[in-house]
Amino acid sequence: MEVILAKSAGFCFGVKRAVDTVYEQTAAGGKIYTYGPIIHNEEVVRDLEQKGVTVLENEAELDALTEGTVVIRSHGVERRINDAITEKGLHCVDATCPFVKKIHRIVEKESADGRRIIIIGNRNHPEVEGICGWSLTEPVVIESIEEAENFKANPEEKLCIVSQTTFNYNKFQDLVEIFQKKGYDVIVVNTICNATEVRQKEAREIAQRVDIMIVIGGTHSSNTRKLYEICQKECERTYFIQTLDDLHLEIPKSAKLVGITAGASTPNNIIEEVQNYVRINF
Repeated sequence: MEVILAKSAGFCFGVKRAVDTVYEQTAAGGKIYTYGPIIHNEEVVRDLEQKGVTVLENEAELDALTEGTVVIRSHGVERRINDAITEKGLHCVDATCPFVKKIHRIVEKESADGRRIIIIGNRNHPEVEGICGWSLTEPVVIESIEEAENFKANPEEKLCIVSQTTFNYNKFQDLVEIFQKKGYDVIVVNTICNATEVRQKEAREIAQRVDIMIVIGGTHSSNTRKLYEICQKECERTYFIQTLDDLHLEIPKSAKLVGITAGASTPNNIIEEVQNYVRINF
């Protein structure tokens, strides 16, 4: 059995930076909190909890703090959360992905100039919620063709379109085209992370070649879910797993090639375990 492992599989720059930041804080001592899970991977979050890191699930839990260090996760947060941490006199360590931080700056600037912000992404994703919180005008989140087609703005209204960093690039282009055809005064900024584009393109190419495709990542990981959807379109036998424990394969003798990719929040040790297991057992 031949195994093809995607070169882009595993931690992206922003995730690695955020995770390393929290581990560095634990080494320094003191009470450490993260505002929301530092990344969407239960294995990593569990390990950090064992090292004394507490996850703050909401603003009420943040308000209850009187001391300690609060690490802002890679997805970023609304501006008011940043301000609340500072106002409470807590030590704030900002581990927001630099690519997400760039979106915050764009949204803040363009909304200050009077443009309405259109965010293409999943409205329930923490990154998108954070981006909304940096707009000075009322933002709109669009995640489907239907929503884009139904959107209406005043003829004189100016728009600025940005994207969730892990959104599907082809779908982003399709949605942008709908807005452009409506004739609005619109600025479009493609804020999909280059690493995301590369990861999705590579996953698609591998899935087209293999008999079986395995996608590894957290169940709540948006970028991993998109990888799974992309691969499933190209390879019917595509499996979404979080760890090796979730892998229950019965590989037919006719299968010669297995592809493996992983989301941006998947640690290398989990990827290696799956890869070695497939090579040894099949």
